[in-house]
This record gives sequence, C-alpha cells and structure tokens, in this order.
Amino acid sequence: MITEQLKKRILEDLARDRENFTGSDAKFATSIGMSAAQYSRIKRGETERVISEAMWITLARRLGSTVGNAPKWATANTPVFQYISTQLELCQMSSMSSLLCDLADIGKTYTALNYAKTHKNVVYVDCSQVKSKQKLIRYIAKSFGVDSTGKYVDVYEDVVYYIKTLSSPLIILDEAGDLHYEAFLEIKALWNATETACGYYMMGADGLKEKIHRAITNHKVGYTEIFSRFGKKYGKVIPVGNEEKSFLQMTAAMIIKANAPTGTDVNKVLRQTMGEDSAPSLRRIYKVLSKDNDQA
Repeated sequence: MITEQLKKRILEDLARDRENFTGSDAKFATSIGMSAAQYSRIKRGETERVISEAMWITLARRLGSTVGNAPKWATANTPVFQYISTQLELCQMSSMSSLLCDLADIGKTYTALNYAKTHKNVVYVDCSQVKSKQKLIRYIAKSFGVDSTGKYVDVYEDVVYYIKTLSSPLIILDEAGDLHYEAFLEIKALWNATETACGYYMMGADGLKEKIHRAITNHKVGYTEIFSRFGKKYGKVIPVGNEEKSFLQMTAAMIIKANAPTGTDVNKVLRQTMGEDSAPSLRRIYKVLSKDNDQA
C-alpha cells in the first residue's frame, strides 16, 4: 500500500520534475501519463481517489522516489560522472551527437538519469524497454508531452515539429544495443529531421560497439550513416589494461564515501562489492549500505 508519507515524497519529486519541464501543465501531465485534470488536483496536494495505486507506484519508479526510511542517494563526482555529464552538456548546448560504448556497471545510467532530472528539455530513454520503432518514437513523444496515442505517422511528425520549437533539447538513448534494426533506422530519420535543432547521446556497453562494427562490416543498410552522425568514434571512459581494476575500485570507493555513514570502513564495504575478478559492482554498493543501515 502507498502510504501518505510516500505520496508526499512523490509529490515533492514531481514538483522538482515540473520545474525542469518547459511545456505547459497539460503537456507535463501527458509526459507522466495523467490527464490535465488529474495533474491539476495532484498539484494542489490532493492525494485521495485522484489516481490509482498502480499509478502512484509508476510515478515513484519514474521519479526515483525513495521508499521507507532509505536516505536519498548522494551523487559522487567520479571521473565517469564528470566525463558523461560534460559530454551531455556539450551535446545539448551545441545540438551535437555522441556515442559512448564502455563497460557495464560503471555509472553510465545513473549519470544520464541525474542529468535528465536536473536539466530542461532532456528526455532519457531506456531502449531495452522500447526496442521497436513504434515504441521508441511514441515514448520520446510522450516524454516531451506530445500525444503519443494517434497514428504513428502523426505522432512522428508532431514530435519532430515540437522538438524544433524547444530550446536546446537533448535525447539520451541508453542501452541502445537492444534496439531492433528498424528502430536504429528511425533514429537516423529523426536525427535527419531535427539536425542542428536537437542533441543526441547514445550509450551502451561493449556489445553496442560490436553490434555497430559488425553491421558496418557486413554492409547493413543505415549503420554507416548512423555511426557518422554520432561522431564516427566510440567514446570510452574506463582505461584499458592494468589500470582498469584500480580505476573501478577508486570509483566505487568514491561512491561509498559519499553515501556511507560516518565511521564506515570504506575498504570493508568495497571488498563486499567485489566479484571473483576483484572488480567492484556499483549496483551492490546500495544493497550493502542499505543492509548495514537496516542493521544499525
């Protein structure tokens, strides 16, 4: 059951998101899957019988609202966070496109989500959830507050038009290696239609690099053009070779220090997050610290 305390937290996070949304209240309501009337009541602080419990849960997940007594996660200014944030800002301000292919579990998604939450006119897309052409474009449209339920051709044309009306919009395509072929081609079409009017940032693990490289080698239509539009190079943050593990351990230690209670043995927590290859798992840090917090 969604408690009143959690609803209050969701409303606070929703207000923060509204500040970063350029469009009208009606468009913002569309972007979060509500009617304008529902959002108007929620905005006034009404929480009873306005939206379903399922919708509250969806909002909490979308906004990253913390549950229970868990503290809000603090952002550590790691080299990965600095690099990707700088790249995103450059792409947004200059309407450029860039491609990042690096190891999994280094903080790419966290950084991208943080950027989207703190900058106007930025849409973050988890491509693993919208793999097809239609789902991808409809999701982008909805996130910008454009009606995504009509005929596909109308949705596409509407979102292209709306993107061109915005000041420095940015679309972040995370987990892009999961996209179906026709969705990749539609990214090229969207890029062509919004050239110089919108920035794009495509991210994925090393599998994305292999997918693009293999497709280009096999002369698969569209991939050479996509690679060209995204800078003709695979960006990378993590150093290759002997420095990789020490770099990952340093990154994990910075995140632990930013979020652990005072007096925590950072090296002990770090060891708890490591796998057999001595490389830490950033995803395990939250679990380890949350467990320690529950036992405190």
